[in-house]
Amino acid sequence: MNLYSNILGEGQAFIFLHGFLGMGDNWKTLGTTFSEEGFEVHLIDQRNHGRSFHSDEFNYEVMVEDLKRYCDQHHLKDIILLGHSMGGKTAMLFAVEYPDMVSKLIIADISPRYYPTHHDAILKGLSALDFETIKNRGEADDELKGYVPDVGTRQFLLKNLYWKEKGVLALRINLDVLKEQVNEVGEPLPMHVKFEKETLFLRGDRSEYISVQDESLIQSHFPKARIVTIANAGHWLHAENPKDFYKEVKGFLGKK
Repeated sequence: MNLYSNILGEGQAFIFLHGFLGMGDNWKTLGTTFSEEGFEVHLIDQRNHGRSFHSDEFNYEVMVEDLKRYCDQHHLKDIILLGHSMGGKTAMLFAVEYPDMVSKLIIADISPRYYPTHHDAILKGLSALDFETIKNRGEADDELKGYVPDVGTRQFLLKNLYWKEKGVLALRINLDVLKEQVNEVGEPLPMHVKFEKETLFLRGDRSEYISVQDESLIQSHFPKARIVTIANAGHWLHAENPKDFYKEVKGFLGKK
């Protein structure tokens, strides 16, 4: 079972991991920019997301092994690894399990701690989409409005729509399994594990995903971590303030 990816540019491998209900394509704009900076960018769809395979198994351990298999298949050894939200949890666990493969780690708006489930309304809204009656994106958006009032979040979710066949819309995500196993998304990094190399944590100033209380936990797992706050940004900080996000990551990677 191979992960789907979009590979851009040439140079040191730079892997991007999306968040829950996202896909590699969410990072295409920033990924393209980094590919022009001399990196080989890999925009990956994690299992049960995007164009990657569907599976009844869904947890961070199997997602780490998916990524290890992907790196082995593509002969990637000295990678830069960036993960957002759920992808950040996958990236953290991968880095502590395979530290020799990761040269630098970038985590976007997630901490190593446990998070309670908080996707109920979104999952209910996606489950309510009846593609027998919904025939275009506008109608899907209208249905979702009752569950997800924020237009930006709806646009993000509706990226999962695709034409299964002529005139028939469907969702790319494996919704049944993601609903059933949503608790896995909040799982913490195991206690006492460490990644000793340079790490950058980025948080949105309007997001509550990385609190002041999380900082000591981050330092205990990632002793060389820097925590930087991106202004005018919430949880989707890379989309809400791409300019500052890019600047911070570029600086961390030593690019002028």
